[in-house]
Amino acid sequence: MTLRLLYVLPAFFLAAAFAADGPINVVLIMADDVGYECFGAYGSKQYKTPRLDRMADSGVKFTHCYSTPLCTPSRVALMTGKSNARNYTDFGALAPGEYTFADLFREAGYATAVAGKWQLQGNDRSAGIPAGHGFDTHCLWNTPITERRRFWNPSLDRNGKLMEVEEDDYGPDIFTDFLLDFIAANRQRPFFAYYPMALVHTPFVPTPDSADRDSKDIQRNFEDMVAYTDKIVGRFEDKLEELGLLEKTLVIFTADNGSHHNLSSVLDGRRIRGDKGAPTDAGTHVPLFVRMPGTVPGGRVLDDLVDFTDFLPTLADAAGLRPANRPQLDGRSFWPQLKGEAGKPRAWHYTYYFPRPFDDKFATPYTNPEVRYARDGRYKLYGSGELFDLQADPREERPLPPEGAAAWDIRVKLQGALDIMPEHGAKIPEERGRKSQAAARPRWE
Repeated sequence: MTLRLLYVLPAFFLAAAFAADGPINVVLIMADDVGYECFGAYGSKQYKTPRLDRMADSGVKFTHCYSTPLCTPSRVALMTGKSNARNYTDFGALAPGEYTFADLFREAGYATAVAGKWQLQGNDRSAGIPAGHGFDTHCLWNTPITERRRFWNPSLDRNGKLMEVEEDDYGPDIFTDFLLDFIAANRQRPFFAYYPMALVHTPFVPTPDSADRDSKDIQRNFEDMVAYTDKIVGRFEDKLEELGLLEKTLVIFTADNGSHHNLSSVLDGRRIRGDKGAPTDAGTHVPLFVRMPGTVPGGRVLDDLVDFTDFLPTLADAAGLRPANRPQLDGRSFWPQLKGEAGKPRAWHYTYYFPRPFDDKFATPYTNPEVRYARDGRYKLYGSGELFDLQADPREERPLPPEGAAAWDIRVKLQGALDIMPEHGAKIPEERGRKSQAAARPRWE
């Protein structure tokens, strides 16, 4: 077998990937704009998510998974395993030459596919096409050739050509069918299927299962969209079981950021307003469920911190792939914990956030000044010096005073994390960062 590689692979790379028991498959599903508060597995009684609840109950549920506050930054971190401080260039862009998890799998002989929301075509700071980032085949919305419709009568790009669709065609069903067909076609070889969903992003419109297909109630429609997301995850598990692949496939579900700010949810008696775009808990605390019967012991809840940069090294570890001669990743594998071992959980995670560095209109929704912060499971320290107790103050309205032994100890720990990470984005002109950080930190409203 001849592979076109960007670097020389050590012999054990392929040996680990194609061991006696055969390589594993991976299905990674990422919903769009839905926080942890919208799932029964975390205690919600407002949303209907039986398949995801079952996935959490029979697999592993993480209570502290954090994305960046917005879609593009999360996608870049997820796909590359690096902090946005190192490789983020602009909104809607993934820089040319960035090594992704799809590159990792394709180089190891996996079939690779992506379907759903791309949003990385960007501009002159972006490589653009999915094939340039390791995917053999794709069915996507938000590429250079698509229009804005993503749900009913969608505008979709299938391998570089616009699809012919009907008025009653529903985009999420087309994406799902595409990936399920891909899985069936490649059931005799290892595959990596990445599904960055269009659900549950605006516009909040009825789904095929909605009781009222003309509903304008955004909260009701959003709840229906969450339910349809759950249904789609169930379709993947059902197909894998039908093909006899469930025990050979690592299935992961997460989301790219918190829920939209026009939505609110009740969880454990507390009303949580969505805070997409803001680096609060309600903007960054996302679900994470992982299942692989027979390999990942189920019925467990893990409080370990998980950062979006952790996904690439975790997938590499799970598949036994050890890419060499690559730039240092910021992520840390949580595969040992998934297997039931102690592993090396994070003591903190770091986030750099500057989603639209070339837009000066900071009042525009989802356009924030450059900020960076380090946090653990309870406390968060910004580069500005503001420290928050997120357990007592999840909306970050009352910075802790600098005095006090407990505050001092946590400051020292989190400041140490800030000190080893870049102050400004490496791919963003320094004057942009200086200008933005000179502004007062906005209230996340």
